[in-house]
Amino acid sequence: MKYSHEDHCRYMRRCLQLAALGRGHVSPNPMVGAVVVHKGKIIGEGYHRRCGEAHAEVNAIRSVKNEELLRESTIYVSLEPCSHYGKTPPCCKLIIEKQIPRVVMACFDPFPEVSGRGVRMLREAGVEVITGILEEEAIRLNSHFMTVQKFHRPYILLKWAQSSDGFIDRMRSCSESPVLFSNAVTLTSVHRLRAEYDAILVGTRTALYDDPSLTVRYWSGKNPLRLVIDRRLELPENLRLFSDGNPTLVITEKIHEPSGNIEYLTVDFTKPIIPTLLQELFRRKISSLLVEGGAVLLQSFIDSDCWDEIRIEETPFELKNGVCAPVVTRVPDRFFYSGGHLISKIHRR
Repeated sequence: MKYSHEDHCRYMRRCLQLAALGRGHVSPNPMVGAVVVHKGKIIGEGYHRRCGEAHAEVNAIRSVKNEELLRESTIYVSLEPCSHYGKTPPCCKLIIEKQIPRVVMACFDPFPEVSGRGVRMLREAGVEVITGILEEEAIRLNSHFMTVQKFHRPYILLKWAQSSDGFIDRMRSCSESPVLFSNAVTLTSVHRLRAEYDAILVGTRTALYDDPSLTVRYWSGKNPLRLVIDRRLELPENLRLFSDGNPTLVITEKIHEPSGNIEYLTVDFTKPIIPTLLQELFRRKISSLLVEGGAVLLQSFIDSDCWDEIRIEETPFELKNGVCAPVVTRVPDRFFYSGGHLISKIHRR
């Protein structure tokens, strides 16, 4: 049975819906969804649930009750089926073994061991392959994975909250409480965001003045790896980052052995440290980095053109004076999908 372009788009949208269910669980793998269609009816669905477990195509094929129908079916998948042996066998091999005659996919996998090889393997086995269905949407869904493959660094999101007149905090001592910009809704949203990122970074002042936990407390999911810049190892040991038992990586110029939940990354602070940090995160297979502050650290990422997305929560009240919010002087145009870098501002009422 032949399907129209509209049909292809409809089934691919379902693939993307399924793929998104793996958010926060599959990194450093991509989110992938798959749908098996027989004569205009969906007979199987699946998605990649967790890194190291079965891929979307495997789960979709396994969900089909009558395997005989696979020989007359089309499998839709949001990313090119893998052709190599990793933690799981290649999905292309399974598709060929099950004699599925047609594969419709959204985008190619940029991973060098896969890109184009899956399509080639399928076509050489006589499988019809259709590509490019909702390609941009599929790439955007996996922006973390795509960034790692293209730039060899994690996807970088800069996030801060500010007053309506452009301040992120008042001038205060470390014994004074910070200004509370978030309400219950936005606080939950922040913790949901943390659950979707592999690592989270703050600077020395934020760690000292705010004593943040940087964990997922108001949302379900895993805690990101916490990173803190402490050039001279001057932060007190009783901070939550060091005392709550969750892993923390300290970026410092000092040489220090790991201790309990704390690791140390020694870098040369006479040179820009962001490239060194990003290189280390890439080595650790960290696909995404959330930078939460403070102003100097955020501005350094902006000035270095090392960012992919910015989210700003703007509150309705003014501070009149204080710590100025970062300023985006220009938007680089080297991002991998159309539309450039993403900047979103949430106006809270």
